[in-house]
Amino acid sequence: MKKTMVIPAIFITAMMIIPMSCKTETPSDLSKGSVIPKPVSITATGDYFTLKEKSSIFIRGEADEMIQIGQYLADKLNPFTGFATKVKTTSSEPRSGNIYLSLSDPDNKLGDEGYELTITKKLVTLTAGKPAGIFRGIQTIRQIIAKDSASKKPGVFKIAAGTITDYPDYSYRGMMLDVSRHFFGVEDVKQVIEYLAFYKMNVLHLGLSNDQGWRIEIKSWPNLALHGGSTQVGGGKGGYYTQEQYSDIVKYAKERYITIVPEIDMPGHTNAALASYAELNCNGKATELYTGTEVGFSTFCTNKEITYKFIDDVFRELSALTPGPYIHIGGDESHSTKIEDYIPFVNRVQEIVTSHGKQVLGWDEIALASLKPNSVAQWWANVSNAQKAVSQGAKVLMSPAVKAYLDMQYDSTTPLGLHWAAYIEVDEAYKWDHATIVPGLGKENIIGIEGALWTETITNLDEIEYMVFPRLPGYAEIGWTPSSMRNWDEYKYRLAKQAEYFKAMDINYYPSKRVPWDE
Repeated sequence: MKKTMVIPAIFITAMMIIPMSCKTETPSDLSKGSVIPKPVSITATGDYFTLKEKSSIFIRGEADEMIQIGQYLADKLNPFTGFATKVKTTSSEPRSGNIYLSLSDPDNKLGDEGYELTITKKLVTLTAGKPAGIFRGIQTIRQIIAKDSASKKPGVFKIAAGTITDYPDYSYRGMMLDVSRHFFGVEDVKQVIEYLAFYKMNVLHLGLSNDQGWRIEIKSWPNLALHGGSTQVGGGKGGYYTQEQYSDIVKYAKERYITIVPEIDMPGHTNAALASYAELNCNGKATELYTGTEVGFSTFCTNKEITYKFIDDVFRELSALTPGPYIHIGGDESHSTKIEDYIPFVNRVQEIVTSHGKQVLGWDEIALASLKPNSVAQWWANVSNAQKAVSQGAKVLMSPAVKAYLDMQYDSTTPLGLHWAAYIEVDEAYKWDHATIVPGLGKENIIGIEGALWTETITNLDEIEYMVFPRLPGYAEIGWTPSSMRNWDEYKYRLAKQAEYFKAMDINYYPSKRVPWDE
């Protein structure tokens, strides 16, 4: 692996060095920026705000959560500017030359994650109804400052003036990281979380179990991690998260307004559990650990009560560690489970999940069962399953393999990934509308979008980056920006401007020839 985790205070440093190497000029048109996702509304004034050494970040009131967000922004700005920008609280308007963060009426049109950013010659003012909106707006500030050039006068930074009003089109904008086929440590996961935060995504779905590995400590069934987590694809060492480490990931994500969705796949994709506990098999014999990449050969014994005791224990412990609303039950590719066993199994597992106060999320095959209210089917392959889920009153999360699977190769020449679903170039990843791609499904049926990175061929952070960038910003924009405002021929130029950020951060991205990087 090429690197260790870049701590949050340093995450923006290299990215914000970009302007130093560019031709310096006074910013004048906020609408010409390269913000991703594209904001809902931008009005430019042609003026600019000057950030100076004496500038401060002011927080209205003394709420600890807002102060924490303000400090997050300071930690990102200071390494770039060389200033020691302080976070201060105030009960009135701050003086000119400062950044001002303030909560407004929570019932306004901005919702939970929307914000309004007003940049004048005198002040940068960011307002939102909820702290999450302030945090999303901070990412826009970061991108604007990264793009705008510093003035020729040392210690002075000019930022284009205007107003941005912005809020997401969909409430769920996520990425799935499969840590079961190949294991990725806590620091790698945190780095992925930072990437998601920068592009205003709000969910990280962790695939914690599969045939090749079990990655979360379950205290009532300790051999799951100790034995089931001991290997990975190709026969490497594997690994797992202790409950303390998992809680650390959850906390780190929560501080960035990102929800962790844990997945325990079942009744198929379960060999790691079947190898750990013989009683989960119908013949009472433990299977061998598996390090290959085939699918569909494993299944829980669905007519044993011990199976449901096991699932209840796992979900009880996992629910206690996970404050988010969802537990993902998998449900995909259960080819070794007879349909007459699969349906009652999924029905019963749903009852277990809801008994622990969580909502059910599963791959689209779960729609073959009787879905409970508030369940979500994640569409990846079968259109009829998505339609069946909606007919039962469930919602759908859009992750079509042919568009949104990050493990698919860009083309036949790229060294990593697979292509069983499609080759997915950067433009193909962006040019689709999740509200129209499935006949019979409309925006009202869909909670959002998730790009999924399975890791059969992915072994380290370098390789994660190569598959994720530059497709991830596009998925972020699909989830945030209304489809009527999205256009590849415009977006590709904003994406191209992200290259300096990728390079400065040493992100191992794919330089697609379909993006005008040099322009």
